[in-house]
Amino acid sequence: MSTVPSDLAVEAGEKGGPSTGGAPTPARRVIRELRRSPAVVLSVSFLAFVVLLAVFAPWLSAITGWGPYTFDSSAIDSDLGGIPKGDLGGISAQHWFGVEPQNGRDIFARIAYGAQVSLLIAASATVVTTTVGVVLGMLAGYHGGWVDQIISRVMDFLMAFPSLIFMIALLSALPAGNRPVLLVLVLSIFGWPYTARVIRGQTMSLRNREFVEAAQASGASGARIVFREILPNLRGTIIVIATLAVPGYIGTEAGLSFLGVGVIPPTPSWGQMIATSVGWYTVDPMFFVIPGMFLFLTVLSFTVFGDHLRKAIDAGDAA
Repeated sequence: MSTVPSDLAVEAGEKGGPSTGGAPTPARRVIRELRRSPAVVLSVSFLAFVVLLAVFAPWLSAITGWGPYTFDSSAIDSDLGGIPKGDLGGISAQHWFGVEPQNGRDIFARIAYGAQVSLLIAASATVVTTTVGVVLGMLAGYHGGWVDQIISRVMDFLMAFPSLIFMIALLSALPAGNRPVLLVLVLSIFGWPYTARVIRGQTMSLRNREFVEAAQASGASGARIVFREILPNLRGTIIVIATLAVPGYIGTEAGLSFLGVGVIPPTPSWGQMIATSVGWYTVDPMFFVIPGMFLFLTVLSFTVFGDHLRKAIDAGDAA
């Protein structure tokens, strides 16, 4: 007799039928909602592909035999100004995504290592801004008074700045060494107020709830109430904010690198590759299309996933 569960049994398990012995957890409800959307499945699949590219970039370079800094003079035609030999920008069994004009660097290797840079900077900036924004937002929303006034005025001050202009100015003035760390710091300085503003409003709506009043009546300290009572109820909001922040930071890092104040060459960066390719798009369009496509699809996939995650969490809360 087959032991594979039927579709009916699986559905009953998801709905909390006899096979599970109870109602589905909020996490399972969210996952079930996300799996229903083909757009989410495609987005997650592409993001998984990009993450695998970034994680296994050294091994993939070893397989192809070309690193991100290796020049291949045999792949370009020096008589024609360094245009890649062959069709589609030199795409071949040796160079899966073709090569860069003039120097012959492998585009596949630079895309993979560029994914490392973009994801690392975006993830690090998201962790810092989410942590700072959540902590300060909860403190401002719960305590109110002078605490809220100080934190809110700092938020207003930073949000009033034209952040991109000041990022360009700061990064232009700072030394070029350890640029990824500087990018994370600059992105975090201007990014945390947006998270804090949302968390502050959510905390203000929670601080008068019954469970908070019960904790206050039991003599719990303010810190314990904030981090033990209020924080767990903000989990869905924090997850959505963090998920939607990642594509924003990926795009900002690419824009800063495109303008020449982000990641410094020869370190690979998608924005930097797009900037270099602008002068070649008429004779070698694939040099422009490939990094541009990866940047666009990565930002789009994160945005689609974050938007559907928000809807799934809202639907789960309403259930």
